[in-house]
Amino acid sequence: MDNETKYLIRKLVRQIAICCGLMVLTIVLTLHFHFDAFSKDPIPWEEITLELIESKYDISLLDNSKESIAIKFGHDLFINTPKFIGPENGDPNMVFAGNRLSCNNCHLQAGTKPFSGSLIGIINRFPQFRGRENKIGTIEERINGCMERSMNGRTMPTDGKEMQAFVQYLTWLSRFAPEDGKIFGQGFVKVEIPERAVNLEHGKEVYTATCNVCHGIDGQGIKSADNYTYLYPPLWGDDSFNNGAGMTRVITAARFIKGNMPFGITYDEPRLSDEEAYDVAGYINQQKRPLKTNPEKDFPDIKKKPVSTPYPPYADSFSIDQHQLGPFQPIMAFYKQEYNIVKTK
Repeated sequence: MDNETKYLIRKLVRQIAICCGLMVLTIVLTLHFHFDAFSKDPIPWEEITLELIESKYDISLLDNSKESIAIKFGHDLFINTPKFIGPENGDPNMVFAGNRLSCNNCHLQAGTKPFSGSLIGIINRFPQFRGRENKIGTIEERINGCMERSMNGRTMPTDGKEMQAFVQYLTWLSRFAPEDGKIFGQGFVKVEIPERAVNLEHGKEVYTATCNVCHGIDGQGIKSADNYTYLYPPLWGDDSFNNGAGMTRVITAARFIKGNMPFGITYDEPRLSDEEAYDVAGYINQQKRPLKTNPEKDFPDIKKKPVSTPYPPYADSFSIDQHQLGPFQPIMAFYKQEYNIVKTK
């Protein structure tokens, strides 16, 4: 091979190498700037679709490592709560839930649905100050708060397998969340609170037209095929949440209902108006349900109590009926004027 041929081959190799390098660089830059594939920043939650959320929290994609098995158990506890810690689980020592509700009955789509109390990012938001206890509390304490109120039960040991599985599942849900845990879809949608008391007759009409097909005319829900859990949970009665649960506050319940009910709707295409959600929330919460023990111990600083908390004591002279059914604006105005506290629920 003569020198000219060798030179041409070397030149060709260099040109191929340069072309390949430029191609790789173009791909890398495209991924980085257009798809943000290599970014270590948290996902911009305000831009995420429901489908993308679902794809990132598909529990079936986990492997069988020790960590994944714990996360899967936490997910199973979340979906089938009464099977493991409910009143008929077979072990009296493991009965922590006093009803047959599942966590999934309120935190929809296994805790991932926007504006249904989404739990994505929840781990990053704890420890957290809560007015109900008037102190900074842990995620374990928050879970046990749900056990005592929404599940009408008792606290679980914080070092138990079940509590640890719950925490591991919530940690997995929070893995893409920003450092402060604040995400799109956190909490519930906002509603414009009518400047009047709840209209119970209208609330009953809304319930009959919209809710009883799933929850029943008697509010007792529909059981799942496994007979452990509810496909559609009871909204009142012995197997529902007690009066200490956040959902017994008309404003909180109205916000949940507006963004999630009837079942299947999403926050961006609500079916009910603010007034319909408000009235049906009031109607539901006037029905009989279990009573939480020692409710007077909630909110050590009663000025921090939400205005629609349905049980006393209160740091004001408004009636129990008005705290349960409104109008709420005069109560809010009182706290603003008397204590300079702005209340929204």
